[in-house]
Amino acid sequence: MPVGTQGTVKGLDATRVEQTGAQVLVANTYHLALRPGSETVAALGGLHAFMGWSGPILTDSGGFQVFSLAGRTQITEQGVVFRSHVDGAALELTPERSIAIQEDLGSDLVMAFDHVVSLPNSREAVADATWRSVRWAQRCRAAARRDDQMLLAIVQGGLDVSLRRQCAQELVKMDFLGYAVGGLSVGEEPAEMARTLDVTVPELPADRPRYLMGVGRPPDLLEAIARGVDMFDCVMPTRSGRNALVFTDEGPLRLRNAKYARDTRPLDVDCPCLACRHSLGYLRHLFQAKEMLGSILASLHNLTYYQRLMAEARTAIQQDSFTAFREEKLRRWSE
Repeated sequence: MPVGTQGTVKGLDATRVEQTGAQVLVANTYHLALRPGSETVAALGGLHAFMGWSGPILTDSGGFQVFSLAGRTQITEQGVVFRSHVDGAALELTPERSIAIQEDLGSDLVMAFDHVVSLPNSREAVADATWRSVRWAQRCRAAARRDDQMLLAIVQGGLDVSLRRQCAQELVKMDFLGYAVGGLSVGEEPAEMARTLDVTVPELPADRPRYLMGVGRPPDLLEAIARGVDMFDCVMPTRSGRNALVFTDEGPLRLRNAKYARDTRPLDVDCPCLACRHSLGYLRHLFQAKEMLGSILASLHNLTYYQRLMAEARTAIQQDSFTAFREEKLRRWSE
């Protein structure tokens, strides 16, 4: 799911994003509550009309900002008071307020408000945040009023196997419509992430969506799919694109590299995106000249690459050949 934190996938309009093959977009409760405000979004027809996106939209609850803006927060059992990164004003998010904002926004999939901590961390800090996330999930469920939104709970627990299992089991008892694995890709090694998924995903119902939040390296995606994860989001495709890093089956390419200055080849001869209509030499020139088109084209390519990768994975699963597919991709990326 491409990330449109503030109501836009950076540098791309909704039509271009749809052309990459994307089906669902992600927006953010905290950021949209600050500007333009959820009431303003509602007055403009809701998030779909606001963004010009007719497909499903998932809104994160603001829980990730408890981690990413840790220096600007005050956390209590009631909720979190943020000191706005925009103007310093106070914004309080509680489980109830997070749900109310997401209902104003009118997204299709809404996330329970959770407490995310950095890794590595003390077991006491991780346990405290985990059980607070469980209590907040119960409050979110009680606060939800709309029957046209799917509420997903978020499993926390850091890298602690026991905490992960217990958190998942408690949330499953509450019978949410979907479940996410949160609190990863915040400083741990890929092997630690894989081990955490090994013990967490089997605790989640196979007939409900299982979503790994904020994870986006292509190898991590395939490793997570192998463990039963269905959904992903990450800023990596567009952030990397803005910084001249593009993804291919032969591994990432850095477009500012001088070796591409007179390279007439496209990024990928089989890729249908707009960037692949141009030469590597032209794409490099755009970044060297600081032309915004370079970032736009590279972002389009990366999103298209990720969607093609997911489509290929789905086909491989249907053909019962996913293991071979994954091994071949990992081999080519590592060469």
